[in-house]
Amino acid sequence: MAAVAEDAPAPRMLAAGQLFLDVVFSELAEAPRPGEECWTTSFGWGPGGVANYAITAARLGVPTVLCADVGSDPISALLCARLADEGIIDGTRARTDWSVPVTAAMNFDGDRALVTGGVPAAPLAALLDSAPVTEVATLHLDGSVAAWVRSRAARGTRVIADVGWDPSVSWDPALLRMLDGCYAFVPNEAEALAYTRADDALEAAHRLSERVPLSVVTRGVRGVVAVDSSTGDEVTTTAVDVPFVDATGAGDVFGAALAAATLVDWTLRERVDFASLVAAITVSRPGGAGSTPLGRELLPWLDAHVGAAEEGRFDYLRDAFSDGAPPFDTRTTS
Repeated sequence: MAAVAEDAPAPRMLAAGQLFLDVVFSELAEAPRPGEECWTTSFGWGPGGVANYAITAARLGVPTVLCADVGSDPISALLCARLADEGIIDGTRARTDWSVPVTAAMNFDGDRALVTGGVPAAPLAALLDSAPVTEVATLHLDGSVAAWVRSRAARGTRVIADVGWDPSVSWDPALLRMLDGCYAFVPNEAEALAYTRADDALEAAHRLSERVPLSVVTRGVRGVVAVDSSTGDEVTTTAVDVPFVDATGAGDVFGAALAAATLVDWTLRERVDFASLVAAITVSRPGGAGSTPLGRELLPWLDAHVGAAEEGRFDYLRDAFSDGAPPFDTRTTS
């Protein structure tokens, strides 16, 4: 990546995990069948995986550092250039023995299917040893980072975790031990139900809140359920009404926006609503997280889509973004 400007603010958020090159195809009428070639004019490409968190946060105005492995190949160079263009602070580690995996995402029937080529990155622990201390961190957890998470939590970092898809499909609850020391866990409904064996999303959120202070279960078009065991707060929200175009990275976008909202003095409902809004706008556009809105786009979007949410639901954002500056950058809030 390009060198960081001397006047760049200290990072407030760390995003760490697996980086991908995402190639995203949207508005497919159905899943491609063997022997078929399907065309669509709705497609995009860009950094994916943990980059979804970093791009979202940076576009919302959060000074963000990205920690991930990259290769020395042309794909890695292309991705690093795109990340630098987003103003993301470089915390990558270049390797000569590895290349960034490539994921093809196909959107149809209201969801997406993914195919990835490549080899997973090395465990995160070694990569994070020299990472800066930030107020909030978003991680794709693996078994190597338990001590790092506890250490950063002791220094005041709020770690928002994602454990990702279980390729064994066993959804062993023992995997949730990796959440020790984390501030929040943000699974989707299917993941939450599978890990907790609960009957519904609210029950799952309550069970997960026994492991972390904040559990947030995303439910797609059915909204979000969140439980904060440290305050006793519990919220159930409806989804922002948008046409579905591309769900690629939607959960990552939600998690990043929630992390950004953690940096300001908003209620649990306001934080969840903010994350829901940012994710909804992204889902209504092709290109995955590369279509995440800028902070200054939020109020104009709400003005242009008055029926997308209940009246008054996002009035608090008019104060937060009243001067067009993001509330997440200390240079604009001090």
